Amino acid sequence: MTPEVSAIILAAGKSQRMGQPKMLLPWGNTTVLGQVVGTFSKMGIADIIVVTGGDMEVVEVEVSRLAGQFPDRAVYNPLFEKGGMMSSIQAGLAVTPPYCKAVLIGLGDQPQVEEETLNDILASYEKTGAGIIVPSHENRRGHPVLVDFVHRPELQNLDPQSSLRDFMNIHQNEIHYVKASSSVLQDLDTPQDYQKYSMHMRE
Repeated sequence: MTPEVSAIILAAGKSQRMGQPKMLLPWGNTTVLGQVVGTFSKMGIADIIVVTGGDMEVVEVEVSRLAGQFPDRAVYNPLFEKGGMMSSIQAGLAVTPPYCKAVLIGLGDQPQVEEETLNDILASYEKTGAGIIVPSHENRRGHPVLVDFVHRPELQNLDPQSSLRDFMNIHQNEIHYVKASSSVLQDLDTPQDYQKYSMHMRE
């Protein structure tokens, strides 16, 4: 929808609870990560940064495979083991192109993310110019989250061990919310999660 928005896909976890690299698990005709990247690409986002860490080697092979079809690239977060989510966001921010004015921060293990949700977030950004746009379901914040680069210096200087939630709590009165389905609250942490949501996807 707008080339001035880059995507940062967080895929640096070690998949300990899943027991295997969850980004590579089958999802429809692709993988979990492939589904996420494909959905973001359909929104016209021309720069999709996948932040890797745990399972870096195999995840980056998948990123390269997807790059044959989508505008994705990988960046490694060297702090993935001792840092928090913010360290991965900071790794992504460090490689955003100079024309970028905002980032859409998504989860690599959230293949349920819906095109409608992304479209509503991007449309709200174009309409309101809000600095932070968050999808919500029944008053619970979800992902992905759009952050305008007016907040970039702050994000880059936050404690790498902090989370996106910490940042949003600081700015809770500035957030523009977009109503969304429960998919914005769902990710894949365990084999049970994968079984539940992938089965629902096949129905």
